Amino acid sequence: MHHLPPFISPQPFDDAAAALAQVQLIYDASIAHLREGMRRFVAGDDGAGPVRAYYPLVRIRTETVLRQQAGVQERLSYGFVAGPGVYETTLTRPDLFSTYYLEQFRLLLRNHGVTLEVATSRQPIPVHFSFAEHDHIEGSLSAERRQKMRDWFDLPDLEAMDDGIANGTHEAQAGQPQPLSLFTAPRVDYSLHRLRHYTGTGPGHFQNFVLYTNYQFYIDEFIRLGRELMRDAKSEYIAFVEPGNVVTRRAGEPARDEDALGKAPPRLPQMPAYHLVLPDGNGITMVNIGVGPANAKNITDHVAVLRPHAWIMLGHCAGLRNGQQLGDYVLAHAYVREDHVLDEELPLWVPIPALAEVQLALEQAVADVTELHGAQLKRILRTGTVATTDNRNWELLPENRPQRRFSQSRAVALDMESATIAANGFRFRVPYGTLLCVSDKPLHGEIKLPGMADHFYRERVDQHLRIGIRALELLRQGGVNQLHSRKLRSFAEVAFQ
Repeated sequence: MHHLPPFISPQPFDDAAAALAQVQLIYDASIAHLREGMRRFVAGDDGAGPVRAYYPLVRIRTETVLRQQAGVQERLSYGFVAGPGVYETTLTRPDLFSTYYLEQFRLLLRNHGVTLEVATSRQPIPVHFSFAEHDHIEGSLSAERRQKMRDWFDLPDLEAMDDGIANGTHEAQAGQPQPLSLFTAPRVDYSLHRLRHYTGTGPGHFQNFVLYTNYQFYIDEFIRLGRELMRDAKSEYIAFVEPGNVVTRRAGEPARDEDALGKAPPRLPQMPAYHLVLPDGNGITMVNIGVGPANAKNITDHVAVLRPHAWIMLGHCAGLRNGQQLGDYVLAHAYVREDHVLDEELPLWVPIPALAEVQLALEQAVADVTELHGAQLKRILRTGTVATTDNRNWELLPENRPQRRFSQSRAVALDMESATIAANGFRFRVPYGTLLCVSDKPLHGEIKLPGMADHFYRERVDQHLRIGIRALELLRQGGVNQLHSRKLRSFAEVAFQ
């Protein structure tokens, strides 16, 4: 018999804030119950288990389709269910997702005119996901005691956190509710813990606009810029966060209690993240994902649960056309996917379209930063297909087979990450874009030499980074509702953005 916190039966709410407060109440009680159970377990109290607690859920029942007038209905891309029925999802970390949940709740209430039900679900919370940010109490346990944890607590269950909903392969069993969101609570919690591990910063620091890069040079420049902005009392950004949750506040901003917990790690994590923070969360996060499609898929799998408004890849690429010069920019409008890491989740026959809002912002950003326009802008910026490969030494394959395929695709540039990031953006309904910089031309004998590469990177990186930041600022100014358009939504889509 498990020791359980009080079960809270479904209660109706016609106010989004009240529904969120109920979610918070259920979640806090469940987490407190698990933490107390873990405290007693660590203390050796074998009479207090086994222990279990459940996630909160939100449910909507409707007998009608979307209740919005003509003209409004056609413009909506999320915030409504596909048709009559019962829909629900489990929820986690209402402290972290409060703004997001409030928006989803308000849209459902407005668009369907019915109440929301909030209750305790039947989905157990894995004990690993109950630990606070700086809790490491299980580290003091013996190997035998750690082994006994599985008899006392629920551990992560991979069957409860697959990506079937996002992939479009999920089919609810007869009589079971349809999903309300792309991710279940255990799937979200799993990624929140992975983000902390891979990036060295807590998920609460992540901002809604994300830059990915594959070179440390960009990170060095982002750090320089972030620290410089913090010395400016008039900067719109209020904090700069580095790995280890090291927080630098804007000049004149008082320090917060949690800042004292930050500590630079002895070595950087695998994919370090840095954050320029705005009060509303619409600042900029930059992640050095390293090289290769596996890293690109890994990090975007996890960032996606934060529901960012856009992510953009800034990196270097091989130029495939003779007319290109080192330092030219490539704005991807199509992708050749030879990365292979997403073949199971997103079939190759699925097109990955360019998104007009992101394309226009990137092109405008290049013009703004370089101060070039018209024919002059076209001399340094080329729009075209980007090929992404999982083979760094594709040039060495016999009979020039990759070269022939890239030529047939009309590709103008080649890298190892961009198509993966764009494809995962498409899969997870996160607006995406790519702006690359030509750093070598292997088909034309212009390969990177150590001294030349170092000089080239440091000369071009500052401009390229400022272009990426400017593009995200333009997207933010244009309004996030325009970004989350119907282009990324399927026929019978989940209600949550």
